[in-house]
Amino acid sequence: MQPEPLRPKSLRIAPLRIAYVINSVEGGGGAQPVPAITRVLREAGAQVRVFALTPRDRRGLPAMMEAGLDPLVRDGGLTDHLAAALWLKREIAAWGATHIWTSLSRATILGLLLGPQMGLPVISWQHAAFLKTWNRRLMRLLQSRALLWVGDSQSVTKLTADRLRVPQERLTCWPIFAADPALPQARPWQPGETLRIGSLGRLHPVKGHDVLIAALAHLRVHGFTPPAPLDIRIAGDGAERSRLEELKDRAGLGMLSFTGFEPAPHQFLSSLHLYVQPSRSEGFCIAAHEALTAGLPVIASAVGELPWSIRQNITGLTVPPADIDALAKALAALLSDPARLSKMGQAARADMLERFSWDRFAATGSAIIGQIRQAAA
Repeated sequence: MQPEPLRPKSLRIAPLRIAYVINSVEGGGGAQPVPAITRVLREAGAQVRVFALTPRDRRGLPAMMEAGLDPLVRDGGLTDHLAAALWLKREIAAWGATHIWTSLSRATILGLLLGPQMGLPVISWQHAAFLKTWNRRLMRLLQSRALLWVGDSQSVTKLTADRLRVPQERLTCWPIFAADPALPQARPWQPGETLRIGSLGRLHPVKGHDVLIAALAHLRVHGFTPPAPLDIRIAGDGAERSRLEELKDRAGLGMLSFTGFEPAPHQFLSSLHLYVQPSRSEGFCIAAHEALTAGLPVIASAVGELPWSIRQNITGLTVPPADIDALAKALAALLSDPARLSKMGQAARADMLERFSWDRFAATGSAIIGQIRQAAA
């Protein structure tokens, strides 16, 4: 009997089965990129299953289902960590995962605790520019358990190295955003029209909506008169809504409205002439990047990735976080010359499509899968 010929080593490597662990399937920036990320992992030859530790509002679920992901969602809460760990361990083992891929703090901590125990390599993705003190300490303690750390932006990658003391050989950057050329484009402002300004994000102190209200009140008190009526909309839900409504009413800002959860964010962006992101802290900030891709100039706090992504006075303006006076001056500068908005917006769109193309996004993800395969060889 002739011996069976040896197959090339690359063909003998077992297929990757990646358990992609996320905190929840709520709507917003945490879950929004999951379909695109898993598409890249799958196209690189990996099998992927999404495991969510809690449902929250489930608004991120339809996009995942449409992408064919069928996430496994635990019917649990935010603080039952032992129950979550036992569920995750059981379900990952039953699915036959070869690797654990984690996203955000809770999922990452549980993944780093369970991975070595189960004999599974862990890839930990960092999205947050801000970490709670205890989470930061625990992740720093556990960081050596990860095969690879991935920062979702230049800023978060640097923070991961500094805060968690991850060495460069186990750290890489995969910008979390792929600009979609099919995104609806904003229509240029025309003389005689209302100037429409907007912001997207949960109503939480970190998003700085109170700073925007204060900046608008500052302009009003100091007699700034825009060349056209203003319509300012903040889209999003959250516990801060009643406080923000009170601040708005106290400042007499009748042109500002809180429109609640926005089920069609791309259409919302395309209806605007200017986008504002007044956050106190950010990681990558997908909403601002989608606004730029929609052809909107963006005024944003210089936090997270935004100082790298916004080209000052070309595609938008950045100001120090929580600086009411600086934000007011930036708003006055752009609203004083609304004809300039469309030119800046078109430059922003071209910049996003070049710097954050799908090809670049997919190539980076494929290279990471190559690193994982190499480690398994």
